[in-house]
Amino acid sequence: MKKANLYLSFVFVLIFLFANSYSQELTTVKINPHPDVKNQGMSGTCWCFSSLSILESGLMSKGIDIPDLSEMFIVRNVYLEKARNYLLRQGFTRFSEGAFGHDIFPVIVKYGLVPLSVYPNTLSGSMINHAGFDARLKKFLDSVLVKTPIAPGWEKNYIKMLDDKFGKVPEKFSFNGKEYTPVEFANDYLKFDPNEYIGLTSFTHHPYYKPFNVEVPDNYSGGLFYNLPIHELIDAAKYAVLNGFTVGWDADVSNPFFAQNEGWAMNPKGKQDLTGTINPDADETEYTQDSRQELFENLTTQDDHLMHLVGLKQTANGKTFFYVKNSWGQVGPFKGFINVSETYFGINTITLILPTAGLSPEIKAKLKL
Repeated sequence: MKKANLYLSFVFVLIFLFANSYSQELTTVKINPHPDVKNQGMSGTCWCFSSLSILESGLMSKGIDIPDLSEMFIVRNVYLEKARNYLLRQGFTRFSEGAFGHDIFPVIVKYGLVPLSVYPNTLSGSMINHAGFDARLKKFLDSVLVKTPIAPGWEKNYIKMLDDKFGKVPEKFSFNGKEYTPVEFANDYLKFDPNEYIGLTSFTHHPYYKPFNVEVPDNYSGGLFYNLPIHELIDAAKYAVLNGFTVGWDADVSNPFFAQNEGWAMNPKGKQDLTGTINPDADETEYTQDSRQELFENLTTQDDHLMHLVGLKQTANGKTFFYVKNSWGQVGPFKGFINVSETYFGINTITLILPTAGLSPEIKAKLKL
């Protein structure tokens, strides 16, 4: 009897392991060139990690020999632009470490780009830690606003705070035996063109196929995103990936169905979270354009996190998942990547950023591009 029970237990374990293994096997449909997974550490800079990753992917696809680029060079320059904006608006605007993916583009135009070897992401070489830094910057800016006209030396003192945190900006540096300024490196070597990119979104409180300023706190610069029905937004992301492009994905992840540690984001019908065995082929919660709009307007769906959509995968039954690169380090079974179902994507997406060249002719025509 004991031997029989032991045998049955062994069989059940094998069945469980087989089922668990089988349920998580996906076939790669397409994975586009992309840089390695990074770790944003204790910082709210996902917007920079994801958008710079998109830029790097595009350069890799063009065959340009690129170094690892510095995220914090961009972050410090965005902080300077935010400060100017905050003072001109007399403090009546958001000031935090958050931003949107498109915010890197005008900053690259103005300040350029540098390799990570020239401008490391931390001065100490340890994990990125920005805890409390934005609060210190805001406190300084609020002190500047106490008296008008504001003191002319505020910017010099503010830049000193940025230098102390991130390091001084190099005027010039050498790469592959040639000297560049950061702007020259972005323009002449990397051939950066901000007009190559477009923002997309999907909400019902603005007309479709027109751009609008998406009303979320981190869109401090008022970036415009073209509005599509949700099924067309999903199709646009899939089309871009299938045609060799990658996509910046801004979404709500503060819900129990985004499980980076498990490597999956999906909404199985009747479940409260993604604990236990994950079956990618499971039926998922149904949603509509109106139901996702309601979640946005009642603040259930929020602008939490930006990631980099680099590929598509599929179950044996043909169910599609987006293959997404996160910036939390090599977390989970897929070493920092996560498989995102179309349903999760449809419910939780806030905005997308992608190359305009990655849009289908039909979408370009509807957007009059």
